[in-house]
Amino acid sequence: MPVFRLTEDLLFPPPALAEEDGLLAVGGDLSKDRILLAYSMGIFPWYSEGSPILWWSPDPRLVLIPEELKVSRSLGQVIKKEVFIVTMDTAFDRVIRSCAEINRKGQQGTWITEEMVGAYIALHCAGYAHSVESWQNGELVGGLYGIALGKAFFGESMFAIKSNASKVAFVTLVKYLKKLNVSFIDCQVTTEHLKSLGAKEVGRIEFLKMLKKALK
Repeated sequence: MPVFRLTEDLLFPPPALAEEDGLLAVGGDLSKDRILLAYSMGIFPWYSEGSPILWWSPDPRLVLIPEELKVSRSLGQVIKKEVFIVTMDTAFDRVIRSCAEINRKGQQGTWITEEMVGAYIALHCAGYAHSVESWQNGELVGGLYGIALGKAFFGESMFAIKSNASKVAFVTLVKYLKKLNVSFIDCQVTTEHLKSLGAKEVGRIEFLKMLKKALK
């Protein structure tokens, strides 16, 4: 399949036309309307500094159904002991910048560029992007952020400088979303970390059906 080059027009090609690795299109911008359109179609931006904006729709897709959350005994004990204080939407700017700055094994640099930071802060101010924070002794030690649309939540990135801090934030978020009858959390690409918490792979066609239903 060809990789499509976006113009100034606010549109994307169908996700089914993505490359085998999930790459669908290049170019465009990170305006609020374009990003929200992308998510509503099962597409998200992911690129590195110095690269043009790349748009992806991977197959398979990793999702977590709130009712299928798995919490290990050890993690349950951490939550029960209230090792961390968890808040929501109190430090979005700090969370996204911490996600960008954290060193990750086997990864050089970050895909959360300054342009991405600015775009998602704007989405947060507009009420679409949200953060969950884990605190210990008044210090921000972990968290995550993502986009909420309809009955779907699209997880973007997480960080932790204390063991289990991001996991506790994630579990807190999933339990909260379950109360709101959110259908699924889009975890985008597969990691063993998220699979251990109950996330599973679904094909793109199935994911798009789930998304369409959630956006109603």
